[in-house]
Amino acid sequence: MSKAYWVNTYRAIHDADKVAAYAKLAGPAITAGGGRFLARGEPAKVYEQGLMQRTVVIEFDSVAQATATHDSPAYQAALAALGDGAERDIRIIEGL
Repeated sequence: MSKAYWVNTYRAIHDADKVAAYAKLAGPAITAGGGRFLARGEPAKVYEQGLMQRTVVIEFDSVAQATATHDSPAYQAALAALGDGAERDIRIIEGL
């Protein structure tokens, strides 16, 4: 079984307080689901058409574990707290 990576980029942050409320709930929900934070923050360098956007990379043991974590009640509560506080792109990809 391949590892999975949850990659989250923030296209825009509209309300820092909502993002903080989300983070307070999302971190524990993701960790409880088996996620391990590998990187988070602004890129050190971007190339080609890369954008200087906050990025988060989380490792899971499988795609099933990552999607179950995303769909869990605890993470859904974090999303509710975020509301319209940010525009984001989340991708779950299978490792090699």
